[in-house]
Amino acid sequence: MERVPDGDRSAAKTDGFAFPTHDRDPSTHQLRLFLTLAQELHFGRAATRLFMTQPALSRQIRMLERKLGVDLLDRTSRSVTLTPAGRALIPEAEQVVSAMAGLRRRATEHSREVRGHLVLGFIAGEAAMPYTHAILGELHRRQPRITVELRALSFGNQVEALANGDVHAALLRSPLPPPLRTIRLATEPRVACLPAADRLAALPDERPVTLTDLADHLVVDMPAQAPRDWWDDWAANPRPDGSPVRFGPVAADIESLLHIVARGQAISFLPAAARRLYPRAGVAYVDMADAPPSTAALAWIPAGQERPVLSCLLDTTRTVVATAAERPRTGGAYRAAGA
Repeated sequence: MERVPDGDRSAAKTDGFAFPTHDRDPSTHQLRLFLTLAQELHFGRAATRLFMTQPALSRQIRMLERKLGVDLLDRTSRSVTLTPAGRALIPEAEQVVSAMAGLRRRATEHSREVRGHLVLGFIAGEAAMPYTHAILGELHRRQPRITVELRALSFGNQVEALANGDVHAALLRSPLPPPLRTIRLATEPRVACLPAADRLAALPDERPVTLTDLADHLVVDMPAQAPRDWWDDWAANPRPDGSPVRFGPVAADIESLLHIVARGQAISFLPAAARRLYPRAGVAYVDMADAPPSTAALAWIPAGQERPVLSCLLDTTRTVVATAAERPRTGGAYRAAGA
């Protein structure tokens, strides 16, 4: 092969072919062809695997050899074998092909990155729950260019905020009215939220209260804007015997609800996580024997699903919930809905 003078950066000449300097490097396509041929040691079989003709494969391999300046294969009419140089270059060729595949994967990931601002509403303590941290952590890992704003919602505007587009989605508690769509996140028991001075708050821990025990207690009410079916479900209205619940003062948010309870004006029912999230003087949390479990959900309006940031949130949430359902429960882990 003719040596190119050091001062000549424009072209390299080999076996009568002139290549521009940047063409002296083999392509990853040629290296992939070589690696396949090195496995098969047969041009016909390799060409079949590569979905190309045998002459086309032969031309590409000869071009690769010219670019590298070495013979990679010994060819006879009966056999194809690797030369010492061919065997020696296989690991390097594999590294190049693997690196290029990784480069393309990474480039594809970046091309699919979504940029935008996601507004995620939440009610009460939902922003502090383990599933919320898991979802937002995974969303940031997948889509680091999405910024997230957490916006506290009141009992009265939780549905309205979604309907008006003030938030893209919201972390709420079931049951939720149509047309909201939901992904169930986790389930946990409900507890009775009682004034600390209430006689039922002094019951032994092994004696949970029943709805019958609480029949004569007023229950905190919700603003008129709050979904009535939602609060009737939370208040167990009517009770199993058909008797209606008597409602007391109205609470617009969790803090006003706890204030009403602490003053002894009414009771309420909350998810068991309230024990950890809302320890308050004057408030006692008591286990319930016959209250249905509480379900947390991510809610959204279907019409907004075409928004890229919302679509990313929904995909991420489904993945996190599915992963949590498959993972054995350990201390501190939340229980995914349906697990």
